[in-house]
Amino acid sequence: MAKQRHEPDIKDDIFTRVKLLHWCFVLVAVCVLVRLIWVAFFSGEVSHNATRLESRIFIADSVYARRGSILARDGEPLATSILRYRVDFDMASEGFDSLEIFRKQADTLSKHLAKFFGDRTAASYRDLMLKRHAEHYKLVFRKDSNVLRSEGFFDRIWDAIRNDQFKTVKIYDTLRDHRPVEILPRAVDYNEWQELKGLPILNWNLGMTYRLVTVDQRVYPYGDLGRRTLGLVGDKGNYGIEAIYRDILEGQNGCQLRQRIAPGFSSIVHSSDNVDAEDGLDIITTLDVDIQHAADAALRKQLMLQNAIWGTSVVMEVATGDILAMVNLGETKSNSGVYIEKENYALSRRMEPGSTFKLASLLALVEDCNMPITQRYDTHEGRQVVVGGPKGPKIRDSHNIGKDIDLKEATAQSSNVYFAEAIYQHYKNDPKRYLDFLSHLWMDRPVGLENLGEAKPLYQQDHKKWSSHTLPNMGYGYAIELPPIHTLTLYNAVANNGCMVAPRLIKEVRRGSKVVDRFPPRVLVERICSGESMKVVRECLEETALTGTAKQYFTDTTSFRVAGKTGTAKFAQSGIQYSDGYYLGTMVVYFPADNPKYTVMTSIFTRAGRGGTIYGAGLAGPVERDIVNYIYYRDEDWHQNLTHSEKEHYPSAVKGGNIASVRRVADKFSPRVSFTDRNGWGRTEVDSLRNVNIQTLTQDQTMPNVVGMGLNDALYLLESNGLRVHFSGKGAVRSQSIPAGRKVQAGQTVSLTLK
Repeated sequence: MAKQRHEPDIKDDIFTRVKLLHWCFVLVAVCVLVRLIWVAFFSGEVSHNATRLESRIFIADSVYARRGSILARDGEPLATSILRYRVDFDMASEGFDSLEIFRKQADTLSKHLAKFFGDRTAASYRDLMLKRHAEHYKLVFRKDSNVLRSEGFFDRIWDAIRNDQFKTVKIYDTLRDHRPVEILPRAVDYNEWQELKGLPILNWNLGMTYRLVTVDQRVYPYGDLGRRTLGLVGDKGNYGIEAIYRDILEGQNGCQLRQRIAPGFSSIVHSSDNVDAEDGLDIITTLDVDIQHAADAALRKQLMLQNAIWGTSVVMEVATGDILAMVNLGETKSNSGVYIEKENYALSRRMEPGSTFKLASLLALVEDCNMPITQRYDTHEGRQVVVGGPKGPKIRDSHNIGKDIDLKEATAQSSNVYFAEAIYQHYKNDPKRYLDFLSHLWMDRPVGLENLGEAKPLYQQDHKKWSSHTLPNMGYGYAIELPPIHTLTLYNAVANNGCMVAPRLIKEVRRGSKVVDRFPPRVLVERICSGESMKVVRECLEETALTGTAKQYFTDTTSFRVAGKTGTAKFAQSGIQYSDGYYLGTMVVYFPADNPKYTVMTSIFTRAGRGGTIYGAGLAGPVERDIVNYIYYRDEDWHQNLTHSEKEHYPSAVKGGNIASVRRVADKFSPRVSFTDRNGWGRTEVDSLRNVNIQTLTQDQTMPNVVGMGLNDALYLLESNGLRVHFSGKGAVRSQSIPAGRKVQAGQTVSLTLK
C-alpha cells in the first residue's frame, strides 16, 4: 500500500517539471518573438549591422579623371599627365600583428627597395618601416590587469606578446592607426609595378597590408622650358596656364562600386550609382617649341655674359598676335649666375620703358600733330639742356648726335632731347590731347593677359596734377610705367600696318581631335594711324637698324632688313647713387622690314658694374640678333631655290649719274647704250627694248634733274652747286622738291625722296 501511495507523487512531480519546462520554452519563444519584432520594427540595430556589413563588402571607389594636356601649336606636349601607382601602407593591418614575421618580411623588402630605387640604404628602409609600424600599432595595458608594471617590464614582454606567447591572457588593448603611410620614395609606372609586386609584403602574402592608389602625375617633357608661362598647381604655387585654366584641365572625377572578393582583390559591381570619370580638356597654345628653345638659349647666354639680374624675350607673330615664345629668366638668390623661370617678367614687371616709348611719341607727332619728318630741333651736341622752361627737367643724350637733326635721325640715334622738346612744344598748351592719343594707342589699359598676371600701365592721367617735368619726361619714356608685353604690342601694330592685335597665348580647347572652343585673334585698334603717317614711322624705325643704335647687330650681320628701336631706362633706389643705379635695356625689332612676319622683344634688367654694358643695344641686341637669325634661316618660305632660265634678262632701270660710270655699267647689262657726251653728268631712260639712253645735264644756275640717280651721285651734283640736301628713303631718287630747270641759289635746301 505504501508503494501505491508513492507512485502518484512521482508522476505528479514529473508532470509538474514537464509543465515548468514547457512554460520555460514558451517564455523563451515569446522572448525570441518579442526580440524579433523589436529588431525588425523598432530597433536600428539591423540597419546598423547591415550598413557595417555592406561597408566591409562593398567599397565606393573614386575614379580619378585624367588631367588634360597643354600642347604647343603643332601638338607637341608641353605639359601632360601619365598614370602612376602609389603604395599606401596600412601599418596597423592585422597582417602585421606578428612582429617576428613582419621583421623578416620588412628586412627582405628593404634590400630590394634599396637596390630598385637607390635613394637610401637597405638599413634605412628597414628602420623607416619599423618606426612607422611602431607609430601606428600600439599595445596599451588594460586598467583591470594585475600585471606588475615595473620599469622596463613592457619592453621585456613586448616581443613575447607580439609573438603570441600570451594568447590566453588578455592583459593589453591594441590601438590601431590605419592612416596611410608612404614608404616608397615616389609613385611608380606600370612596368615598375609589375616588377615590384612580386616582392615580400607587396605580393599580398600578409593579407591586406597596403592599398594601391592610381595617381595622375604631371609631367613636363621639356623640363623648365617656358615653365613660368605653363604654370603650376599645388603647394608650391598656383600660376600660369595650369592655374588659370584649372577647371578646363581637371575634368570631373567619377565613382564606381566595388565588391571585396578576397584580401586585396575586388570586382566592379554594376550599379546606377556608378559614374564614369570625364577627363580634362586639352589646351592648344600658340607656343613654338623650337623658337622657345632658341630664345631661351640666346637670353640665358647673354644674362650669364652680362651677369644681369633678370631678362625676358618674347616672339610674336605679326598678323595674329600669337606668342610663339615667352622666356622669363631670373637670377637665383642662392647662386649668382644661375637663371631659372621664377617670374613672368614680360607681364608683371611694370617699369619705365625708356627710349622704346619714343615710338608712341613718334606716332603722336606724325599722326596727331602732323609734324613733318624734316622738322629739326637742336640737340646741343650731347650737352645737358633744360627742356620745358626754367623749371623743366635737365635732359641730355647718351652720345653726341650733332646739333640740328631731323625726326628720322632723332629716332635712329635715340635722341632724348629731340623727343622731349618736340612733345613739349606740340602739347604744352593742350596736354589732354596727348593723353587722349596715348589712350588711342591702348596705353591706359592692359592688352588682354590680365588673367596671367599682366600689370596695368601706370601714369598720372590727370594732367592738372602734372609737374613741369611730366610732359617732357613722357616724351622720351619716363613718367610712365608699362609691362614689356605692352611695348611689344605697340611695335607689332606698326609691323601689322597699323592694326593692333591683342597678344594671344591660347588658340583652342580640344577633347581629343574635336575642337570644343576657339579663341580667334582679337583686334584692339583697327588703325593706330593713317597710311601716310605709317610710312614715315616705319621709315624711321628702319633707319635705326640701318644707321642707328641697332646697326651693329643687323645691318652689318644680316642679309635681310629689319626695323625696330632700342631703349635704356635708368632707375635709382634709396641708398644707391644714381650713377650706380639699375638699368633696363630693351630692343624691339620686326622683320623682314618690307613685309613683317615676326616681332621680337628682349628686355634685360641689370645694375651698373655687373657686366660690360648698361645700354639697351648692348644688353638686348645679341639676343635679338640670335633669335631673328634662327627664325629667318629656319623658314623655308624665305629660301626658295631659283630655277635656271635660258632667257636673257635686262635691267628695267639704270641709275643716272656720272656718264662714264653709267656707260660702263649699261654696256655690260643692256643690249644697246646711246649717249651724246662721254663725260659729265646725265640722266637715263630705258625704252621698251631695254635700250639705255643717256641725256647730258647742263650745269648752270638751274636745278638739275636728278630723278633716277643714286644718292651718292645726286648728293655730289647738288652739293657741288651749293645746295643743301635732305633725303628720305632708299634706292634711286624718285622725286625732288625743286623742279628741274628752276633757278636756284647757293644755300637753298632741296628734299629728295628715294625709293
